[in-house]
Amino acid sequence: MCIEIGSFGVTEESKINGDYQKRTKSDCESYENEEDVLEEVVVEGARERHKGVYILPNLFTTGALFSGFYAIVAAMNGEFDNAAVAIFIAMILDGLDGRVARLTNTQSKFGEEYDSLSDMVSFGVAPALVAFSLNLHTLGNVGWIGTFIYVAGTALRLARFNTQIGSVDKRYFVGLPSPAAAALVAAFVWTFHTMEQTKFFAVVTMIVVTSAGILMVSNVLYHSFKDFDLKRRVPFTAMLIIVLVFAIISSDPPGVLLVGFLVYVFSGPALALNRKLKHNEKKQ
Repeated sequence: MCIEIGSFGVTEESKINGDYQKRTKSDCESYENEEDVLEEVVVEGARERHKGVYILPNLFTTGALFSGFYAIVAAMNGEFDNAAVAIFIAMILDGLDGRVARLTNTQSKFGEEYDSLSDMVSFGVAPALVAFSLNLHTLGNVGWIGTFIYVAGTALRLARFNTQIGSVDKRYFVGLPSPAAAALVAAFVWTFHTMEQTKFFAVVTMIVVTSAGILMVSNVLYHSFKDFDLKRRVPFTAMLIIVLVFAIISSDPPGVLLVGFLVYVFSGPALALNRKLKHNEKKQ
């Protein structure tokens, strides 16, 4: 708040700090208008100030955030199947918000930051706590340390992704994407939550969770599939294949999804090993 006093104006903050600055009436109005500015971006060398937020893309982001939060609550109540489904719903919504923003030209810096925070909850905290509630809590300190490794891995993965935008090959992700890591953990929990949760099985869960966390911060490259053009024409048989894929998934959703994401998780190290072998062959 800015208060004009004659040709002088002070802010409430400057009153507290004893810092009185000369402000005209126009200065006060400018100061108050700045309070309504949500973000400031640089476009072609010029600064632009934006007020308010775009509703449409942020609705999808909020839905993803809600799904992640619901997964945590469901796991605390022992509803692990619902928790796993909620994480997959968050994954779908997260994939839509960015595309909707680009299609409707409603991208914003606020949306990017909001999406990143939503991802941290839905793909970092939620899967970790779901796995911890399933059986990792039976391992004592080792269990929560493994859970934290996954959460920290997600945070570091998201931070690195945000700093590498526009500087890396869009065809690949550096490290396992956080949605894929979350999907692996969710599918694992969904598939095996009805089994007797023994110490041995808790150790297996621990290996899955910590491995996903470590792969997220690794330098292993994973296909992003961003070069796949959904607008181009494809053979008619491609539609039949898509129908077949949906039919297979519907026959046993948790099992099929677990196998599918396991294949994706191992594809990164497999491709890295293949590239290394080819490089060694060229040296010889």
